[in-house]
Amino acid sequence: MSSGKRYDDDFKRTLVDLYHNGKTQASLIKEYGVSQTALTKWIKQYSTVETDDGKVLTAKQVKVLQKRMAKLEEENQILKKRLPYSRHTQTTIRSCL
Repeated sequence: MSSGKRYDDDFKRTLVDLYHNGKTQASLIKEYGVSQTALTKWIKQYSTVETDDGKVLTAKQVKVLQKRMAKLEEENQILKKRLPYSRHTQTTIRSCL
């Protein structure tokens, strides 16, 4: 199934940049001889998102952060279940901070 071709990151990023600058996927596939599947994957992988504070993140970095956030939210829910909500508990927590 696989043609065994390997492309370096610079090549992949170049194609993604060309795509974001107006080239169609069809023209990139024809011109560079890459598969539709590979190009679509690279576009997802190397496209960027700018955060409110100006940081630029790749889709891969966003995915890692989403996984981290989900894990922290899960841990937070577990901790909430362990700590019964009461005025004494809130006072104790505040005094520890």
